[in-house]
Amino acid sequence: MSTETPSPSISSVDPYKHLEITLNPNGSLTRNFNRFPDAPAAPDPSLPNTVLSKDIPINPSKGTGMRLFLPRCALGSPSSKKLPLVVYFHGGGFILCGPRNNLFHEFCLDIAGELPAVVASVGYRLAPEHRLPAAYDDAVEALHIIAASSEEWLVQYADLNTCYLIGSSAGANLAYHVGLRLAESHDSLAPLSIRGLILHQPFFGGTKRTESELREVNNPMFPLGVIDLIWELALSASANRDHEYCNPTVNGGSKVLDKIRTLGWRYLVTGCRGDPLVDRQVEAARLLEKKGLTVESHFDDGGFHGVEFSDIFRKKALFFLVKNFVSTVSN
Repeated sequence: MSTETPSPSISSVDPYKHLEITLNPNGSLTRNFNRFPDAPAAPDPSLPNTVLSKDIPINPSKGTGMRLFLPRCALGSPSSKKLPLVVYFHGGGFILCGPRNNLFHEFCLDIAGELPAVVASVGYRLAPEHRLPAAYDDAVEALHIIAASSEEWLVQYADLNTCYLIGSSAGANLAYHVGLRLAESHDSLAPLSIRGLILHQPFFGGTKRTESELREVNNPMFPLGVIDLIWELALSASANRDHEYCNPTVNGGSKVLDKIRTLGWRYLVTGCRGDPLVDRQVEAARLLEKKGLTVESHFDDGGFHGVEFSDIFRKKALFFLVKNFVSTVSN
């Protein structure tokens, strides 16, 4: 789906204003934290919440942590059957947000309650202060900490043998690359065992423009200039958008995918036609299929990047796909 068509002018959009960020002389960002306010955790079971939540550290020296979500139905259940573990990676283009942000807090509340499942929403260091692969490093570290954790909710209620990696946008890119890393040393995660990956609107790119990127160059939600700036801030200064972190199809894809095929992991890839990145997402799904992996893909008409955070019907449709995927793989 790539094309050699020259990139159109994107000067009509100021990506810094669109993202509400300022690049400082020292290379750091000033972010508008009011854009995505934090939501408090609610660990107290005496409160009338259908899903409880609590924060636990990952690596205090890096300032990373995760937010756990536990459905109330798991408390005092006469059934000894534990719930699947969902490890969620938030979006934000690797430069914004965290697991405490209200947007992703509410999303994880819904995942935990709908499936139901124990959800671990993982925080990671942000670019450009910490460029890729820092986020991948943090996420892998989080999986190992989860696997060895004595945290009550994980030990008593989570089935570590039935673990799914889920990500939205940049979080889906993160889930994909974390999967590649973990596949090479999967046994070291025991007793945690990954069963599948769910990539929702994965944030991938490349130097050649795709048809959907050209068609949606001035997309009001996710214009091309914003996409380009995010990659400029997230990748190392010497890398372009055909770096493997950005473009999973470069050089025919990672050789680790052959290892993943032997592990039996399954993939769910979802998106919508109104997303400028949809062609990238379709290409990624086709790559996985070409490598012999079991892939379920769904690409709806219309919509936009991040539509599930504002459209309740799209969110319910996504959760329906996720619930069916988890149920099918787990059984």
